[in-house]
Amino acid sequence: MRVGLFIPCYVDQFYPNAAIATLQLLEKFGVDVVFPKKQTCCGQPMANSGFSHLTGDCDELFVENFAEFDYIVCPSGSCVLHVKDHLHSAKHPEKAKEIRTRVYELVEFLTDVLEVKELKAKFPHKVGIHQSCHGLRGLKLSQMSELVAPEFSKPEALLNMVDGLELINLTRVDECCGFGGTFCVAEEAVSSKMGKDRVADHVNNGAEYITGADLSCLMHMEGILKRQKSNVKVIHIAEILNAE
Repeated sequence: MRVGLFIPCYVDQFYPNAAIATLQLLEKFGVDVVFPKKQTCCGQPMANSGFSHLTGDCDELFVENFAEFDYIVCPSGSCVLHVKDHLHSAKHPEKAKEIRTRVYELVEFLTDVLEVKELKAKFPHKVGIHQSCHGLRGLKLSQMSELVAPEFSKPEALLNMVDGLELINLTRVDECCGFGGTFCVAEEAVSSKMGKDRVADHVNNGAEYITGADLSCLMHMEGILKRQKSNVKVIHIAEILNAE
């Protein structure tokens, strides 16, 4: 299978190690991975701010970059959900429609497409999982706690395969961190308080690391942790699954 590696702009700029870990992890499972060098922002920030009419060029470039791959894989749930729900093309409408069915967040690709049952990874630390809202409610990576339904968690299933890793139990398993893209700018005080509460849940339950499938949420919490001079660190799930 031939996979196009979709790396969101903020991951490329601020967390390149997560992108590298994603590439290496996919290659460990025998996937032929290609990184289209002309890729840029998917357009999510503009769309979330009410300017979806300005994302046309982003959409066209995305289609141009990723039309020929069997799958498109990305280490960011929010960007994947944006593409799944909103990618359109005036030039190539059918290609855009098809791409929307072939784009996957890394965790769902590992569990649903590659059907990973075993990992050769080691990470001897206490880890808390942050269930980002896009991943939880949009991509259905885990079961929502308010539903009376069978529990499942794709990130947890993968992390349980990692040698030495201890998952901590959180008091509120899927509470929002308050980042919300441009929400953290428009509603700074509310966003900050939500982030502090989310961080405190991990800290109070003994986490050494906070992980998740959305670096935007992790970036928000990392800023709070650094201001609190905390020893707790954030790390993308790809870096844990790729750790040796």
